[in-house]
Amino acid sequence: MIPFSVLDLSPICAGGTAADAFRNSADLARHAESWGYKRYWLAEHHNMPGIASAATSIVIAHVAAATKTIRVGSGGIMLPNHAPLVVAEQVGTLESLHPGRIDLGLGRAPGTDPLTMRALRRGGRGEDFDVQVAELLSYFAPAQPQQAVKAIPGAGIDVPIWILGSSLWSAHFAAAIGRPYAFASHFAPGDLMEAIEIYRREFRPSKQLETPYVMVGVPALAAESDERAEFLATSMYQRFLGILRNDRRALPPPVENMDAVWSAGERMAVAERMALMVVGGPERVATNLQEIIRATEADELIISSDAFKREDRLRSYELIAQAAGRKTGDRPRFPSSEN
Repeated sequence: MIPFSVLDLSPICAGGTAADAFRNSADLARHAESWGYKRYWLAEHHNMPGIASAATSIVIAHVAAATKTIRVGSGGIMLPNHAPLVVAEQVGTLESLHPGRIDLGLGRAPGTDPLTMRALRRGGRGEDFDVQVAELLSYFAPAQPQQAVKAIPGAGIDVPIWILGSSLWSAHFAAAIGRPYAFASHFAPGDLMEAIEIYRREFRPSKQLETPYVMVGVPALAAESDERAEFLATSMYQRFLGILRNDRRALPPPVENMDAVWSAGERMAVAERMALMVVGGPERVATNLQEIIRATEADELIISSDAFKREDRLRSYELIAQAAGRKTGDRPRFPSSEN
């Protein structure tokens, strides 16, 4: 079975706080480590009431300090929001504190709305992403004697760098520079299959990666029964509905009847955004995850699973980990080596 990983937005649940979210993230990471997940990634978003991971590097440090072996990283850091030198210094610091455990996933989207983009004082534009990545990579290279600006720490540190995306552009770019590619199909699955095909066809081997490596984002909610999972998943449906309505709030509690919440058109729009959503009891989840792996030939899945209650979220990730080993009936066995 291929590796499974965790994508965490440090969700703030209705009635909760960011401090609660950070405690829950550290707790989930410790459990994910014990269940055999390969990585634990956190994502940069801004001005979103239900997401606490805006200061992504700080939350990575928090999670890495709470765990021992699982890889921890960004899924991703939105590079146009930052000076590449600052990112190099932050990631160099993280890798120095937690050697061999840090991943750097990079995205070119703002991770927010246009007004907040201006508040972030973004110096770059999406089309300059390739230039920003090249600058960032130069800071990770071994420092040269006459080099005027160095990342300290950062220079000479070997951190796996991933390209994240939800478009065909990112597939072309990841292939061109020979880096692993993570597709954000947990919220934008429309171009998934074409993007994977482009990436694999155009991939150029690099010193960092000899063959293509694809990670596929999957939204999922597992529970003891299909009915229980469908009920709990309504929290995730409501969150996406809020995005469509431009009414973003803390993660809401589940509801018995989503038809009382959304219109038929909104239901179709949410279904389109969450086309890869895996919901169900252990058997259904195992079957659906296997089908995604078969269809995409993914090298790794990264799972986004958000339930309103902490214990339901933990149980979801535990059942998904068990589903990863269901084909043989064994507990999941994931490679420990970095790809």
